[in-house]
Amino acid sequence: MWDSIKDYLKPELIWFLVGLALLVMEFMTPGLVIFFFGVGAWVVAAICLFTDIGINAQLGIFIAASVLSLLLLRKWLKGIFMGHIVSRQNTSENLEDFVGQRATVVEKIVPKAGGKVEFHGTNWEAQADSEIAEGAVVEITGKDNITLKVKAL
Repeated sequence: MWDSIKDYLKPELIWFLVGLALLVMEFMTPGLVIFFFGVGAWVVAAICLFTDIGINAQLGIFIAASVLSLLLLRKWLKGIFMGHIVSRQNTSENLEDFVGQRATVVEKIVPKAGGKVEFHGTNWEAQADSEIAEGAVVEITGKDNITLKVKAL
C-alpha cells in the first residue's frame, strides 16, 4: 500500500496539486492575489519535473516566483479581468447624459454612507451632502465611476 502512495508523492505532482488548489481558491476570494501563488507553485512543479532540487530550493523558488509575478503582473491582469484599465478610462465620457437629469431614491441616502437611486430603469449607488428619504426625486449633479452625485429638489 505504501509503495503505491509513494509513486504519487513526487515533488512535481505535489507542487502541481498545490498550485491547482490555490487557483481554485482564487475563484472563491476576491483580490487576484492567491492566483500568483498558484502560478509560483506551478513554476516549482515544472522545475522539479526536469531537475532534482531540495526542499529549501523549492521553497525559495516558490516564494520568488510568486512574489515576482504578483508584483509584475497583478495590476495588468486585474485591469484585464475588471474589463478596463483605469489609466485609459475617460471619466468625463457621457457625463452630459447624467448631469441635470432626475432620478428617484429607492434606498434612503445618508451622507458618507450613500444610498440608491433609480435612473433610466437601473439602480445606481448614490451620494448626497444631506439625507434624502426614499421615494424623493433628486437631480444628478455629477458622476464618480458608478456612483451618482445627487441633490434634493
